[in-house]
Amino acid sequence: MARTLLSVLCLLVGLVCFPSTECWEAPWFCHGIECPVYTVVQQYEGFEERSYEVSHWITTDVASTSNSDLTDGFWKLYYFNQGQNSENKEIAMTRPVVVSVKEADGMGEQQVSISVFQSDVDIPEPNDNTIRKTVIPGGTVYVRLVNVGKDDSQILFDSFSFKHSLFAGHYRSFSGVASDEDALENVQQLRMDLRAAGKVFVENRFDAAGYDAPWDLINRHNEVWVRAP
Repeated sequence: MARTLLSVLCLLVGLVCFPSTECWEAPWFCHGIECPVYTVVQQYEGFEERSYEVSHWITTDVASTSNSDLTDGFWKLYYFNQGQNSENKEIAMTRPVVVSVKEADGMGEQQVSISVFQSDVDIPEPNDNTIRKTVIPGGTVYVRLVNVGKDDSQILFDSFSFKHSLFAGHYRSFSGVASDEDALENVQQLRMDLRAAGKVFVENRFDAAGYDAPWDLINRHNEVWVRAP
């Protein structure tokens, strides 16, 4: 497992209203910018069970979880939102940015994609045929999260050049840049917690979600997601 991209913008607290639902009191880490609607079903030691509503995304596949591949994928999605689409329409950036990994099994290869949430279901068509619209059905997601405070701000300076891993500190904080082993350890810890709680989940896939800009050095929020079948 390699380093993931942490490139998102500063967000502001508030209520987010969607056509399909009543006004939703979004969590603080959405900071008033639109993000996927969910309900907390239950909080456990080490993870949270959420029920997400159906959500819409733009997605592009990338070759690997390497820093360069994820950065290239992110900029494709960013420029789509900046107007490089069939209507030359600018679309407000929302959060989170999600890196999805389907792990290799048997003779298969690892599959990696990067996605950005879209609050408007009626968005233009991409000009770039490597970008696609994605609809994620509603369902249960198990989440391991971290809020990085001011005492951990020093480790985040590397993210200005996209060197800081999205996985850094999902259940602990440490100095420097997260290694491949650190990334895998965080995912495996969530899976261990789910098994201990008797939860059934998709074994060969996980998502990593980032909500903050690389220049935001305090109160950062990152998550690892594992989905129920």
